[in-house]
Amino acid sequence: MISKLGWFLYVSLCDCSPLPDSELQMYGEVHSPEYPQPYPPNLQEQWDLTVPEGYQIRLTFTHLDIEASANCYYDSLTVFYKKKVLGKFCGNENSADGYHPGNQPILSPGNSLTLVFQSDKNNPERHQNVGFSAQYQAIDIDECSAPQPGDGSGPLCSQICLNTLGSYLCSCHHGYELRSDQHTCVLSCGGGIFDEPEGHLFSPGYPNHPPHAMSCQYIISVEQGFTISLNFTDNFHIESMDTPEGPKCLHHWLQVTVSDQQPMKLCGRTSPGLIDTNSNLVKLEYHIDHEGQSNGWSLEYRTHRVMCPFPGSIVKGRVTPVLSEYLYRDYIYARCDQGYKLMMNGQEVERFSTICQSNGQWHLPLPECHIIDCGEPEPLLNGGFNFLSGFQNQYLSVVQYRCNEPFYRLFGDANVNFTCEADRKWRSTHDIIVQPVCLPVCGQPTNHINVYQRIIGGRDAPENTIPWQVLLSVDGARGGGMVIAERWIMTAAHNVVNKGQTVSHVILRIFMGHNDVDTMKQSPLNATSVHVHPEYNNPNSLNYNNDIALIKLQDTITFNSSVMPLCLPAEGATYDTNVMGLVSGFGIADDGSKRFLTNKLKYVPLPVVDQETCRNSITSVKRTSGSIPDLTNNMFCAGIPEGGKDSCQGDSGSPFTLTENGRHWAAGIVSWGVECGRRGTYGVYTRVANYLDWIKKTMQEN
Repeated sequence: MISKLGWFLYVSLCDCSPLPDSELQMYGEVHSPEYPQPYPPNLQEQWDLTVPEGYQIRLTFTHLDIEASANCYYDSLTVFYKKKVLGKFCGNENSADGYHPGNQPILSPGNSLTLVFQSDKNNPERHQNVGFSAQYQAIDIDECSAPQPGDGSGPLCSQICLNTLGSYLCSCHHGYELRSDQHTCVLSCGGGIFDEPEGHLFSPGYPNHPPHAMSCQYIISVEQGFTISLNFTDNFHIESMDTPEGPKCLHHWLQVTVSDQQPMKLCGRTSPGLIDTNSNLVKLEYHIDHEGQSNGWSLEYRTHRVMCPFPGSIVKGRVTPVLSEYLYRDYIYARCDQGYKLMMNGQEVERFSTICQSNGQWHLPLPECHIIDCGEPEPLLNGGFNFLSGFQNQYLSVVQYRCNEPFYRLFGDANVNFTCEADRKWRSTHDIIVQPVCLPVCGQPTNHINVYQRIIGGRDAPENTIPWQVLLSVDGARGGGMVIAERWIMTAAHNVVNKGQTVSHVILRIFMGHNDVDTMKQSPLNATSVHVHPEYNNPNSLNYNNDIALIKLQDTITFNSSVMPLCLPAEGATYDTNVMGLVSGFGIADDGSKRFLTNKLKYVPLPVVDQETCRNSITSVKRTSGSIPDLTNNMFCAGIPEGGKDSCQGDSGSPFTLTENGRHWAAGIVSWGVECGRRGTYGVYTRVANYLDWIKKTMQEN
């Protein structure tokens, strides 16, 4: 057997700089040479494992198979921490004489480990022992949990130890500050500013008295809009002198200073308890001298939002939300009841809100609610309105429209009421009527003719009995017409046609409102257009078919007793024989001895003549006279067989009216005739009922 004595360990040292902590490995793996093959003989090899400061190394073997011997004398793996042997290993899990680490990891006391592997010159089991394989990992050291060193140096931190990754930090209790050695604390009252919404303060050394005199200052300063309350604990002790008036703070005291208030000095053994400062800034000054003993004080401070006063109420309005108290940054809103509006400083505002400010005041005062005003109701042309309830056009006021009677009537003949609504509009209680309209009353004069007279042989018309009568002057020639609407006159076409051409509206003058020509001529009205029936064609004065025309006035007429429109025929109006009608005009009159052009409005009652009778009379005249116009179905006749009562020259275009239910309507237009009042002949009139569609269409389109 070869002797295994006399070998020596040779370690090769390297002169190199250590790696910085940031480059050190936090974990890794080591294994014997040629692992997992059997290791060679006569081997010495060393591994120096290092991790960053503040960490330990945990070494865990995943396999170990080294030749076993007593005390691992021949082959071994030795683990050192610095110079201290943490373990020497050989053998395997099943060997009886080896030293195997098993599954228990090895933990270094510091941040380094050294592994030394050695084998002797002879390995009889060369084909069996493969060496070792191990993994290492850096483990953070909890320095704060480590037991106090036995050398009497004291704890790592004199007061508070905070473990960090790879290291630790020392800190101090309130009232102390860290020395330059970063380990020990010294009594201090640097105080400072406390701006958190709540916190805990206590005097240096509390609940024990400090070893020397001191003057400390603490400032609690929080956001405006918050107030600070101080709540002192029961354990309160500041040296004082007892007097009959109470404790006097002579040499030791805690002074509480709040802006705009007298400072408050506290001392004695009785806790001040809760102090509401009503301020966001509080200064605490703690003073003790080198004599006497004061154990000090401790307090919790909290903050509360500033309270604003109750906003009150609004007449005819409401304030929301309704809270038990209103605090800093709370909003309130104001709304008015229906029919009322928000007003501030004499101006209306659409909406209102105000916020509780940091000074405990609302940034805006509450508005007022004023009743809304719909403004003056829309004026009614030819009418007006009366207030049925309310006044000054305010909410829920009711007006009733009326027309200027008896010359106008409301559309639909219904009373129309409008109410001032919350949207500031006058709205009708009648679902259909959006805006009332006054329609002219037609054919109902304020004065009536009781006894019919004559034109040829007729009599003067009393005032206001024929208010639709018009005197027409066409370039000086006299004619007649009738008012049928506020801007429309109806007349005979032959009045406004000269040599086949419609005359210009410029040469037309229209007079109305009086029964005397001289009086009427003082107030002429002007025309703006003339509309002749498109089928009127009478170049030789022998064809009076369609003898009808309309004249549009430049200005609107306002109707009254002296000027009123004549009704148009109703649909399906009839011309019954012998029904009495009334013809009027300013044409030629007869006083029994001579004929003359009258300056007074004349009238005469005439009956409607049977159409066949009229046609036979015209045929009879044609046998002797020759050039006589034809009678068409667009014409009718009126008169008496014995003559003496008729319309005549100057009456052309004037009305022939019939009466139904007390209303006069335009049955005919004076058109033509054979002489005036001749026995056996009749006056011929345009049958207005045949032209109702054309009349309405012309007025609508123009």
